[in-house]
Amino acid sequence: VQLQASGGGLVQAGGSLRLSCAASGLTFGGYDMGWFRQAPGKERDFVAGISLSGRSTYFGDSVKGRFTISRDNAKNMVTLLMNNLKPEDTAVYYCAAVLRYGRGSWYWGDMNYWGKGTQVTVSS
Repeated sequence: VQLQASGGGLVQAGGSLRLSCAASGLTFGGYDMGWFRQAPGKERDFVAGISLSGRSTYFGDSVKGRFTISRDNAKNMVTLLMNNLKPEDTAVYYCAAVLRYGRGSWYWGDMNYWGKGTQVTVSS
């Protein structure tokens, strides 16, 4: 299984970035997909998640109203659109897959597969 994240970079506060995660080696439609992030010296935090069909989405409190998540099951792709970025959003962002999770509260320890991460840096 491979989860290949891309789209990270350096952006000014208030700007936007789009992260993509391309999945291979798994039955994509059978997995809930999510994004976590980890800043230096901090724990890995939940950012956003999306259900198998894409009908349900979930967000961490700090990103609600600013981030959106979507998926394309035909292309095995999940996308995180990040708007109104803040310096505190700076972190390595990881794509994750979990088999039929069906929960609104996501825990990193429950994930089945992880991507390698992509750096997002927001300057003030």
